[in-house]
Amino acid sequence: MPLALTKPTQRTPSTAQQFTYEDFLERYDGIRSEWVQGEVVIMSPVSNIHQRIGNLLFRILSDFVETGDLGQVFQAEFQMKLPAHRAGREPDIFFIAHEKLAKLKTNYFDGPGDIVVEIISPESIERDRVTKFEEYQEAGVQEYWLIDPLNQQVNFFELNTQGQYHAAYIEVNGTYRSKVLAGLWIKTEWLWQTPSPLMSHIRQELGLS
Repeated sequence: MPLALTKPTQRTPSTAQQFTYEDFLERYDGIRSEWVQGEVVIMSPVSNIHQRIGNLLFRILSDFVETGDLGQVFQAEFQMKLPAHRAGREPDIFFIAHEKLAKLKTNYFDGPGDIVVEIISPESIERDRVTKFEEYQEAGVQEYWLIDPLNQQVNFFELNTQGQYHAAYIEVNGTYRSKVLAGLWIKTEWLWQTPSPLMSHIRQELGLS
């Protein structure tokens, strides 16, 4: 029997086929998708700019984390499970601190990452800005980076002591300094440069080389 692929705009809880998370991991391996309340949501293919920005941020985070042996950084299509929401999300990028790596499973990370990065696509605006915002906030993701290539807009959210996201401070020159990864900073202008700035130059600026 063919798999029931459910598009994001066609989720119908009363009729959609239900899967356990284990079934989802087995059946949809290699397919860009998420598991939400027992239903499978198929993700649209990403654009060139989405891929370029994602690759740049992944390399920056990976280089910084590896240099300091601070944990691990993952890129889609690896899953992040949020048990309280019965959701298996596939962030574009997420960072896990070293002390949480015991929760790393073969096919997914069991719990929220410390930093999550989502790059908005036209079909994911509500999902990223509303649904995932609420899920990540409630799950305890410490920093949520939300990148909007179409409008060249970046929002960095940090979890406060009340467990609520607040907009993080971005310096006048467009620099954001992470609280989770002390010493890491991002120039938002890097994201819009085509081609992307050379990693050798970024590593120099960050003091990694």
